[in-house]
Amino acid sequence: MSGGEESLAVRIGAAARRPDNWIQLLKFGIVGGSGYVINLVVFAFLAQNLGVFHVVAAVGAFCVALGNNFFWNRHWTFGPGEGLAHEQAIRFAVVSVGALLINLIVLELLVRSSSISELAAQAIAVAIAMPFNFLGNKLWTFN
Repeated sequence: MSGGEESLAVRIGAAARRPDNWIQLLKFGIVGGSGYVINLVVFAFLAQNLGVFHVVAAVGAFCVALGNNFFWNRHWTFGPGEGLAHEQAIRFAVVSVGALLINLIVLELLVRSSSISELAAQAIAVAIAMPFNFLGNKLWTFN
């Protein structure tokens, strides 16, 4: 390992031994779970009830879940810290849009290349994008 890789490994090991990091991850998972349910409900409503194209429905569902997740992550998971709400909201949106891009790529690949339903494809796509979302928000948005 190079010096930078070793330093990162030491930092990750130290972070993994802190119980408060595990509690924060659990809280993020709970908030993410609520956002996941909100995302799927809004997606299903838009795509299945209103006939909205699946990519547009995914973006709409993302926007609704984004507001929910920012509020709860700022006030419960990470806490507001010293950051100003509008600055954190911008960072949260940037991280979330990055995760959305991953979500949309996976969604489109699954819809085009498999026989699973659009809703199942969205559920898988959101789950795949979630780790990127956590790391970006922990290390940048609410740091």
